Amino acid sequence: MILSRRNFALGASALALTACGGGVTSSYGSTSSGGLPADLLPTPNAGYNAWVSSFRSRAVSRGISQSTLNSAFRGTGYLPGCVKRDRNQTEFKRSLEDYLAIAASDERISKGRAAFARHRGTLQTLEGRYGVDAEIICAIWGLESFFGERRGDVPVISATSTLAYDGRRGAFFEKQLMAALKIVQNGDIPASRMTGSWAGAMGHTQFIPTSYQAFAVDFTGDGRRDIWSDDPTDSLASTAAYLQKNGWSRGTKWGGEVGNGAPQGRIIQPQAGGPRFSVTRNFNAIKRYNNSDAYAIGVGHLADRLAGGGPLRGSFPPDANGLTKDDRVAVQQRLTAKGFDTGGSDGVIGPNSEKAISAYQASQGLPVTGKPSQALLSQLR
Repeated sequence: MILSRRNFALGASALALTACGGGVTSSYGSTSSGGLPADLLPTPNAGYNAWVSSFRSRAVSRGISQSTLNSAFRGTGYLPGCVKRDRNQTEFKRSLEDYLAIAASDERISKGRAAFARHRGTLQTLEGRYGVDAEIICAIWGLESFFGERRGDVPVISATSTLAYDGRRGAFFEKQLMAALKIVQNGDIPASRMTGSWAGAMGHTQFIPTSYQAFAVDFTGDGRRDIWSDDPTDSLASTAAYLQKNGWSRGTKWGGEVGNGAPQGRIIQPQAGGPRFSVTRNFNAIKRYNNSDAYAIGVGHLADRLAGGGPLRGSFPPDANGLTKDDRVAVQQRLTAKGFDTGGSDGVIGPNSEKAISAYQASQGLPVTGKPSQALLSQLR
């Protein structure tokens, strides 16, 4: 069985998806002078050090040289922020409406169309070689790293060793650490340049080390499968190869909204009362990249928008607070106009919006809940 490339960790919570309501870094405290949050810098931990010492023996028995181990672990250490994020992400959920508001935001569509235009030749060549739609490849790039802008700069050796030591999914992350060391030993990337997300996903399209070993492609022909380069070619080719080898069918759409040009296929309705989608086998291939219906719909819908398609026609029901997306946008806009900046108005209520609501409620002598409501909307008129 081939593990879904990212169902191990990030799911719908990271994907480079930061709503106007709050970004990843701001949720986890101060930032160091080097750009990383302070909790993603090495922190003394005797237990971690002992674990690394024991692991080195296991690594040698698996063919990792002492010189590779010495270079790979030079300057590394325990990153408490990786553990914090790993624990917190299991609690993170968004509705499909919120997810799509972020995944196919106006900014992401605009940047995606520009990125597609810049790399049209490469993307179309990859479509011809692997049979995967150029827009699908580009959409995955957009969701995974905002078209290369947010590839992650956490040292992968530190991140995977921290999570292996932590033990919640110790065996899985030890496997990723071992694979990362083999990548270094193979000469694809020096350990000092092997950076990625807090969970060890790397490059423009966020491959975990074992998926890199299985699917990464040297499409440029320079002898290295370089998914870390500013040039996204190897990353985009690796993503196309991944989908091809996981069941992508050439010439078949991923699916679409029922009643809005969708092909015949299996009908799903991920959010009760929301739009229904007809999905094909290629929808399942996308889910091999991330085992989430929301993710696969996000990729497919963003790809359609990059190709010139329009927004969804169907509507979503009011949220648990009785607010529609338009209501939530109005709350954000009115708060910002009154001096309580929500960081934007996409209708997704995240940490920045909750902070602005709390500040407004306090200023008015109201109970401070940080939550939007019909009453709050009326008070802001």
